[in-house]
Amino acid sequence: MKPISGIITTLNEEHHIVDAIRSLQQVCDEVIVVDSNSVDRTREVSEAAGAKVYVQSYLGDGIQKNVALQYVKNLWVISIDADERLTPELVKKIEDTDFESTPYDGFALRRRNYIGSRWVKSCGWYPDYLVRLYRHDKLRFPEVKQHATISTANTQRWKADLIHYRYNNIGELYAKPGRNYSSRGAKILYQRGKRANALSPIWHGTSAFLVNYLLRGGIWGGIDGLTLSKSIATNSYLKYAKLLEYQRDPQVLAQEDFTKVW
Repeated sequence: MKPISGIITTLNEEHHIVDAIRSLQQVCDEVIVVDSNSVDRTREVSEAAGAKVYVQSYLGDGIQKNVALQYVKNLWVISIDADERLTPELVKKIEDTDFESTPYDGFALRRRNYIGSRWVKSCGWYPDYLVRLYRHDKLRFPEVKQHATISTANTQRWKADLIHYRYNNIGELYAKPGRNYSSRGAKILYQRGKRANALSPIWHGTSAFLVNYLLRGGIWGGIDGLTLSKSIATNSYLKYAKLLEYQRDPQVLAQEDFTKVW
């Protein structure tokens, strides 16, 4: 094992967390779990698997991922989610790297996204490069609440994959955008002072579909490429439809708690 701290943020992940911890323990001499008040056995099974567990109410994507940095003992950290796993190629790459002498502050990994057991490569899903292995004194996640990504400044891309079991099935492609992402996105836009008009949902939804299906190769991804493109478009459409609803319906706006975007 290397002097690397593994970090995982969780919420109700008792069925996935042990495999994620075991994956990190192949290369990390400590694993830290930051849990967002899970109501299942996430914390108990994490501790039993050898992780250090800390509880923090969810603050948003980037902010939450940085919480663990105050607890780590190592300069280098690798951050993953509970549904992500290191491939053997990535483990070997980490084992073969001299982190004390490297000129880089971080390394971007190719995230290999799955729906069920299907590796989906279209719509920009592969290679989905993300900086996940980094020196936390030089780099960290931005303090944003959604879609936080680490800067690629002074980083190197590795030809090594991080597996991401993104969705269990096609149904989740539509359930999650409607339940989480579009509402979160609409609230964030509203708080930033962004405003929509009657054409905004149509424009953004249509644009998202064309970009992903035609420009990002969804057309070559078969039924999964088409379904994914439509899901991304639905998410974009709903985000702006909800933003417009906040503007034109005082009752809906009054019912929303904007202090709890998450």
